[in-house]
Amino acid sequence: MTAPGELIIEPKNGQPADACVFIIHGLGADGHDFEPLVPALALPESAHVRFIMPHAPRLQVTINGGMVMPAWYDILAMDLGRRVDEVQLKKSAERIQALIQEQIDQGIDSQRIIVAGFSQGGAVAYQAALSFPQPLGGLLAMSTYFATADSISPAEANRQLPIEVHHGNFDPIVPETLGRSGVDRLKTMGYSVNYRQYPMAHALCPQQVNDIGKWLSERLG
Repeated sequence: MTAPGELIIEPKNGQPADACVFIIHGLGADGHDFEPLVPALALPESAHVRFIMPHAPRLQVTINGGMVMPAWYDILAMDLGRRVDEVQLKKSAERIQALIQEQIDQGIDSQRIIVAGFSQGGAVAYQAALSFPQPLGGLLAMSTYFATADSISPAEANRQLPIEVHHGNFDPIVPETLGRSGVDRLKTMGYSVNYRQYPMAHALCPQQVNDIGKWLSERLG
């Protein structure tokens, strides 16, 4: 299985990037799923941000009858805690970490790199950001769950990582209880977390997009 590459969006002002945001899509989607989000964030001209949106490989997904689709890992059961293939999840997280390291090697300060993920991609984002050995600029987990809470080996470098968790209180795919459970686990592990809930289903809403734009501007502007 070969890596399918990434969608890369350079700063709109034509300036060289001095910051980078990774956005990891959900099950059955691809990197283009969040392409319209970039202009909607309305980042200031002073923010020279590169967006990288990786595409998941195609895997068999057990809960979907073994159908092959873009997936970061197999979901084995839709129980309360989401039984998943952690080996595949951690392999996907390692791929994201390799992409992060590439940006650092190209001159981007690690603390100006933010990792964001939606749904299944959020579970990968948790693993990739919290276990990365250099301090990052932030973690944004959207409509997701902390799948590797019991097995992750957190990096000391990211113990103070700014963490935003967003969830819809009408989410029928990933219940808000799963999102809140992840936040609770993070807090018991010593992390500081800002949690926001929105009156939406398994998606993004305008207020959330506005909040994301403000948060990124604060961190990277």
